[in-house]
Amino acid sequence: MSRIFGAVRQNGYVVRDVRAAMDHWVNVMGVGPWFYFERVKLDYFRHRGVASNLEMSIALANSGDLQIELIQQRNDAPSLYKEFIDSGREGMQHVAYWTNDYQALYDRALSLGYKVGHEGQIGGELGRFAYFDTETHAGTVIELSDISGPKGWFFENVVKQASIAWDGSDPIRET
Repeated sequence: MSRIFGAVRQNGYVVRDVRAAMDHWVNVMGVGPWFYFERVKLDYFRHRGVASNLEMSIALANSGDLQIELIQQRNDAPSLYKEFIDSGREGMQHVAYWTNDYQALYDRALSLGYKVGHEGQIGGELGRFAYFDTETHAGTVIELSDISGPKGWFFENVVKQASIAWDGSDPIRET
């Protein structure tokens, strides 16, 4: 457990082909079902403080209490995802911490010297997220995600609950 952020709640993988990645997780890892968003609607997105027109697809599934997120960027807009893929990598890019007190934890991170790499919002103010530029080795970007609104409810009551009794049927659920 992080003394700053709490428990890791999600591992995020940046991939070139989200459908192939879901197939791997279903058929090799046995993890699912996946909730797939072909085009994520962002309220806003900024990369290193500058507005960016990010287009992405994401897929979410749980393995126990840990959520797995697969992200495929769909355009060339500046983002940490693009930087990761452009560096020749694919795979785990971040760990996410979830909070019901986003602004306080965000401010604390900044006061400790963390720098925002990119940030945005999905579904209103209670859907904020920030990725701190903390990668000193692969997979160590820190994401902070506000779960005090509908996003948190969806993570707990849809994605996680669906995984508990999943029998392998209907492995990809397009939303």
